[in-house]
Amino acid sequence: MSTLSATSRALAAPTARGARRASAGASASARRADDLAARRRVASARSVLGAGDGWRAPAAKTRRRVLSLGAASASSGLIMPGDRGYDASLPAEASSALTILDNYSPGSAATPGGSYNEHKPKTPPPDLPSLLLDSRIVYIGMPLVPAVTELIVSELLYMQYTDASKPCYIYINSTGCQRADGEVVGFETEATSIYDTMKYIGNPIYTVGTGVAIGQACMILSAGDKGKRFMTTHATAMLHQPRVPSTGQRQAIELHIKWKEVLAQKRAMVDILASTTGHSKEKIDKDIQRPLYMTAGDAIAYGIIDKVVDKSAQAIDSVMSNDAWDSEAGLVKQTRPAPPGSR
Repeated sequence: MSTLSATSRALAAPTARGARRASAGASASARRADDLAARRRVASARSVLGAGDGWRAPAAKTRRRVLSLGAASASSGLIMPGDRGYDASLPAEASSALTILDNYSPGSAATPGGSYNEHKPKTPPPDLPSLLLDSRIVYIGMPLVPAVTELIVSELLYMQYTDASKPCYIYINSTGCQRADGEVVGFETEATSIYDTMKYIGNPIYTVGTGVAIGQACMILSAGDKGKRFMTTHATAMLHQPRVPSTGQRQAIELHIKWKEVLAQKRAMVDILASTTGHSKEKIDKDIQRPLYMTAGDAIAYGIIDKVVDKSAQAIDSVMSNDAWDSEAGLVKQTRPAPPGSR
């Protein structure tokens, strides 16, 4: 009995496999027929709408994706380049053709899920110093080392090149040519190069001290145009004579040469402070023998600044309206047409 059952199963196996193959073949034929019919409907719809002949039929397993471009254009009022002037009152035949095209997109095979980076900017966003420079603002927020001086001088020259009549605004929060712990990190010539550039460009210069302005940074703060030098309420200014960095083991003649250079830098600093504050060189030289700390009020009395900055002080340009910003940037405001059927 078992032998007969095994024989029956062996004879029935090829028949079952043939039936499955036939069923799979029929399903594939049905899918191909459906895809061919869909292609014909799309081709017919494009011919109704007057589409060009450069379109190619999609591949056989193309997935459908609902785009509804016509409906989106009608609701938002935006006429897209491929809409051919969408009109809500299309004939029935054209509306049917649009429905077919909306529900079947040849491009969906190339981008099945859309692009994740579609709305990312094509170029990197500007950095903060560039945004401030666009408003003609220079911010000194580090000790005066060569890299900082290079940036400040470059920005001042660029602003003078773009417009020699507009003012420049320098905000200062710097410990000068030393760190907060007193270690020397830059030469005094870093400060004098910024000072010389401020006087060279000829633009109106506003200086604003915020935080601290120590040593040579305080000298730059005082170098703004008279009546245009400010400090915030709790800012601190401090004057001191130039400090000599560690020289290590050197010969006596080398130390003497270095001493003469430091003395020359001190005289230059005294001359600049005498011209910006109105004090005599003797008084300046005596006052900087030891650190001279000043609050905003003390700095006004000493002649470092002219006023404590507040909302009424003109420390930055007046804020422009949105239309003014667009006009300065060269943007043209356009009025979009009203959506069809909205009236």
